[in-house]
Amino acid sequence: MADDSSYEVVVIGGGPAGLSAALNLARARRRVLVVDGNRPRHAATLLAHGFLTRDGISPLELRRMGREEVDAYENASVVFAQVGAVSVEGDGFRVTARGVRGGADVDVRTDTVLIATGVTETMPAIPSLRAFYGTQLHSCIECDGYESAGKPLALIGETSDLAERALLLTQWTDDLLVFTNGADVVEVDEERALARLGVTVERRRIDDVVGEKGVMTGIRMEDGTTIARAGGFLRPVWSPALAFAEDLDLDSDSEGYLLTDAHGRTSLPGVYAAGETTAPGPQQLIVAAGSGAVVAAALNRDLIGLSLEDAAVL
Repeated sequence: MADDSSYEVVVIGGGPAGLSAALNLARARRRVLVVDGNRPRHAATLLAHGFLTRDGISPLELRRMGREEVDAYENASVVFAQVGAVSVEGDGFRVTARGVRGGADVDVRTDTVLIATGVTETMPAIPSLRAFYGTQLHSCIECDGYESAGKPLALIGETSDLAERALLLTQWTDDLLVFTNGADVVEVDEERALARLGVTVERRRIDDVVGEKGVMTGIRMEDGTTIARAGGFLRPVWSPALAFAEDLDLDSDSEGYLLTDAHGRTSLPGVYAAGETTAPGPQQLIVAAGSGAVVAAALNRDLIGLSLEDAAVL
């Protein structure tokens, strides 16, 4: 079991947002523990793009480097554990977690908590989808649009923002088919607008994504028709990974994302949030990292304020 002593900050989540926050807090000489469940949303993605100085890096490598940088500070550490609960205890919080990948269980007290657990994603129910996810199929248009430019692409999804995402994709290709997989999510006027841009909406249900030797070649419909496509983008359903924080009763929006002020403060004093856990949700890695830095600065200032209040009493 991990050391039961107190921390000034426990960061829950070891992605770009959490590690960026931890690094900045460590440099502010705060005693920091990062609890990383090691379930990154980008695990299937081979290369991450748009991260200045790290364009084309593996997301897993980026996380590894981040952990090493945080661990290099004597006052900070990273552990692999899945947080089960966070509860209010006195004027702080208690965090408990189950060790993963051989890591020790965690049971610690902390003055503040920073939540950066990101989201989980549910894909359309298509059998072979994940066989091509991270290689020919992606979810982040801004991240992977450049590498897909000029190819015959598919956009697959079952959500009401599908037409908007299709419009964005026309920046990279003039050969785009939108597959709703039988869901009635593209309005008639939206379909007409897309048609004027050369984008076709395919409303039939999908049987599977097909390919040869690991390379995607098309989309097979339920009637047996195969439509040739060289790759494309998915619109998963994203959900904030916040089950462990239920007892904190934090304010959230209609989709479950945590509501914060501009500096990451949640509705419960002492609890902060950064990255994809907060509204509006999924974002590029570099944006998440920037969010972590912003929240870390506010958290550090708040802790200084608490120290001044304590000093005034003495």
